[in-house]
Amino acid sequence: MAEESDVTIGDDDERAEAMLTAARSVVRTCMQVRPHEHVLVVTDPSTSKVGRSLYEAAAEVTDRILMMMMPRSHRQGNEPPSSVGDLMRRQNVVLLATRNSLTHTRARITASREGARIASMPGIDEEMLAIGGMTADYNALQREISGLNPMLRRRRDVRVTSPAGTDVKFRTGARWVLEDNGICNRPGQISNLPAGKVFVLPKEGSMNGKVVIDGSWEGELLDEPLIFLVEDGLVVGITGGELAESVQSVLDEAKVGLRQSKAGLVNTVAEFGFGMNSRARLTGNRLEDQVVRGSAYFGFGDNTALGGSANVGVHMRGVMLKPSIELNDVDLVLEGKVTARKR
Repeated sequence: MAEESDVTIGDDDERAEAMLTAARSVVRTCMQVRPHEHVLVVTDPSTSKVGRSLYEAAAEVTDRILMMMMPRSHRQGNEPPSSVGDLMRRQNVVLLATRNSLTHTRARITASREGARIASMPGIDEEMLAIGGMTADYNALQREISGLNPMLRRRRDVRVTSPAGTDVKFRTGARWVLEDNGICNRPGQISNLPAGKVFVLPKEGSMNGKVVIDGSWEGELLDEPLIFLVEDGLVVGITGGELAESVQSVLDEAKVGLRQSKAGLVNTVAEFGFGMNSRARLTGNRLEDQVVRGSAYFGFGDNTALGGSANVGVHMRGVMLKPSIELNDVDLVLEGKVTARKR
């Protein structure tokens, strides 16, 4: 389970001020909003105070600022109302502070194509904005993550172990992705916030061993670990109580209607990454859990976003605690501490 944070926010005024400070970081550091730019904040009834903080922070920079409230009935995966989509594509900057993710909607994709730069913060709440990974020094995070490039560039053999029993080896199948650093200053760019992770496509067919997920799974904190046995890049067994059965059923459902050769790819280990954000906490929020400094995560299912061939339409992620990550002769992480040094 997650450790209790040693940071607390006192009265309402103190919380509001902390939220506004973090919102200013989003507006000025992450999005680098300029006085002439048009900004849209999209929020919903459950995230309206977060939206208000972002609105106020943006209004300090530009008076071309609007806020739209999504209907309470909006469901995960659904398109936003057409009025929201129309406004999104006419902006320079869009801040999506909503309970459900809008990242994969046509409205977001169209807005990006039209040149809007977009920060997506699905599931954000007041505490996350006030004291969590959102409060990171994103300029420093960008420098640190980009500084890993020389170590990551030519080394391809990865081994991941953990106190909970993970022991898995694989080769990287593409370059490490170093852009999840919270800085979103180019037209058409999109960033999730909170940010701060480094990740890669495992080479298809190369992974073997055991993966133990003991932190969180798809935003749910774990009491019992999930254990995945992996052979030649595919999951061949899942154990871990009722949740294991649920995960297996999701994978089985994804295979329905697929031809046999493609159905097998549903079990692909699709992604591997580790967190770099020292302010992030394991809370049961999907985005924040994956960027907790010194944690690691595995993604299962569809890997096409990273250039793989498993186009299977389902992608699930789990976070593990205190991993050790070896990359050839480099220790990237040692028992949950980011080290990034040669042995």
